[in-house]
Amino acid sequence: MENKISNVERTELDNTMSKRFIWAIAYGSSIGWGAFILPGDWLLSSGTLGSTLGIIIGGLLMLIIAVAYGGLTTQFPVSGGEFAFSYAGFGKYVSFIASWFLALGYICVVALNASAFSLLFKFVLPDFLEVGYLYTIAGWDVYIMEVILSSLILIIFAFISIRGSGLSGNLQFLFCLFMAVVVTILFVWSFFTGEFTLSNAEPLFDSQNGMWTSIILIVAVAPWMYVGFDNIPQAAEEFKFSPDKTFKLIVWGIIAAMITYVLMILVTSWIYPDEQSIGGALWVTGSVVQSSMGAVGMTILALAISFGVFTGLNGFYMSSSRLLFALGRARFIPEVFMKLGKNKTPYVSVLFIMAVCLMAPWLGRTALSWIVDMSSTGVSVAFLITSLVAVKFFRQKAHYNLIYVIFGVLGALISVVFLVLLLYPGSPASLSTPSYIALGAWIVLGAIFFLTQFRKINSLTKEELDYLILNKDK
Repeated sequence: MENKISNVERTELDNTMSKRFIWAIAYGSSIGWGAFILPGDWLLSSGTLGSTLGIIIGGLLMLIIAVAYGGLTTQFPVSGGEFAFSYAGFGKYVSFIASWFLALGYICVVALNASAFSLLFKFVLPDFLEVGYLYTIAGWDVYIMEVILSSLILIIFAFISIRGSGLSGNLQFLFCLFMAVVVTILFVWSFFTGEFTLSNAEPLFDSQNGMWTSIILIVAVAPWMYVGFDNIPQAAEEFKFSPDKTFKLIVWGIIAAMITYVLMILVTSWIYPDEQSIGGALWVTGSVVQSSMGAVGMTILALAISFGVFTGLNGFYMSSSRLLFALGRARFIPEVFMKLGKNKTPYVSVLFIMAVCLMAPWLGRTALSWIVDMSSTGVSVAFLITSLVAVKFFRQKAHYNLIYVIFGVLGALISVVFLVLLLYPGSPASLSTPSYIALGAWIVLGAIFFLTQFRKINSLTKEELDYLILNKDK
């Protein structure tokens, strides 16, 4: 579908996304592989109570930030999410910065989800995957079978995304329901298996880090942990329902993700007194479930993590492709990115994301994690700008809303805290040196990219940009 104003055409997406699909996007994207792969790492760095409190506090902070997203999506129900919000609030240059950092976070998550699927196979069927040794990067051995498996997953879900929201939406909802059921089964089962006792949950906090540092280490990665609720505004143009229902869907998505994370931490923590002693170096949660629940439990967990990977891939293919589509439609990047296929999906954007992520399996998981570590920074920048937009927009007489202004201020302060925790060298949650280098490279690349598009962006009038980005024809 195309509309036209002046000398520019605006390609539009169809209204095909239901409320249950949108909720599943928020929940499934937030959970992804993390709830099933990372509890062992969190327990090691923060202890049981430290991890649990960090996740709950991080989720509550995300709910505060989400208020701005709900309000702004109601006002600007167009593809692009933060791209549209930041343009409406602060103009084209700030919107490019916000979108560039957000694209970093989204694409990193797509790449890591594919590598997490390979990690599952490496644990369950090591002889199958460890075939065709290629090289070692940062201590991680890269095998050709691992590369092939991750690449196939990326290609399959690119195809599903191109097929349209009918197929991807139904799969997303079913996968999310299955994950919720599996987590509940594992949690209840954990009371009756292994060496279950509440005393196994000790230490409650890491003895070296102490209580506050243990909690802060988890809170600092909340932007990455819960990134997924902000996928909802990316699809606002395709809603089959009123945009004013956005905030409720975001809230239920974040709460469901919070509960899932906490339950998987408890399952991993209290079945054995020392999870590391049962061979959990590669994957602690997998070792605990395999040792205590046997083949049946491990099969259930393997299916759950598979579907978690699938929902993460599906959700972030959708959100990142819509972001690139919106940028292409506004001529911030080449117009080819706004091309739609026969299923009315931005297939060029999907294929581009796939092509970029297909490089990731060749890097090895350790090297890739350096890049992913900085995705929290990218997402936090987008959170900060969106919160500030809410303050500015809802202070205006025509749109005045004191609640949105207050929560916008709180969201901005929280986002600044996240950025300080991640970027201040003395912070316990500071990025590693390789992550700082990767972040610097991404900033330089963004500056180069912006300079190449500068003339084209400036050639458009404000009226044309308002129309292309916000669908304002006056």
